[in-house]
Amino acid sequence: MTTEFGSELDGQVAIVTGASSGIGSATAESLASRGASVVLAARREGELEELAATIEDTDGDALVVPTDVTNDDDIDNLVEATLDEYGRIDILVNNAGLMPLAHIAEADRETLQTTIDVNLTGLIKLTHAVVPTMMEQESGHIVNLSSVVGRFLQANSSHYNAAKAGVKMFGDSLRLDVAEAGIRVATIEPGAVDTELLEHIPDDEVQQNVKDYVGTMDALAPEDIARTITFVVTQPQRVDINEVLIRPLDQVQP
Repeated sequence: MTTEFGSELDGQVAIVTGASSGIGSATAESLASRGASVVLAARREGELEELAATIEDTDGDALVVPTDVTNDDDIDNLVEATLDEYGRIDILVNNAGLMPLAHIAEADRETLQTTIDVNLTGLIKLTHAVVPTMMEQESGHIVNLSSVVGRFLQANSSHYNAAKAGVKMFGDSLRLDVAEAGIRVATIEPGAVDTELLEHIPDDEVQQNVKDYVGTMDALAPEDIARTITFVVTQPQRVDINEVLIRPLDQVQP
């Protein structure tokens, strides 16, 4: 028996972090189009409300929960609000991130700490908060956004490389702990994507160099990553897609 296209996620609840723009926004819309109730988490409440309205205008279901993944209280509130509204959590898309690239000698300590806190520590803490519910359900899907630079090295990126490599290793290790409970774990590693992430680069020269590099290729769109994530989470329960590296056709280097 096959599930009708567009209803594969009926009855499922998905939390998407970093949902105020880019990959997160596109992913929330994509999951909603397949029937999932989506919980929109990010710091910018106005953008989340606009996205929720867009989803609801197409008969989707969305809940806005303003969230800073570096704040423990916000993490707890996100999980509690989701369970209060829906009573379950089926999918967690850990997408929140920033990319403040800089030479290690030029980066300040706050930048280094924030890079780790947002891209890795917040991801781990939110996963920690969600896993008990998924274990009780004996099902769930955790999708972690890493990066091509979690696998390949890039200049002016040592702290960001470390954070994104940590995301991959966390996901691989997590899978060992939760597979028997019916929980699947996927790591998505995008290459060059046309999003506002480039605006997070504080060094003007580094930012321009990266923009110039991305401009040499037909960069991915957020919707390309959203389709990939949707493909991953709509597979049969027996299928666990562990890792997806996705780059523009003409990106032959990290």
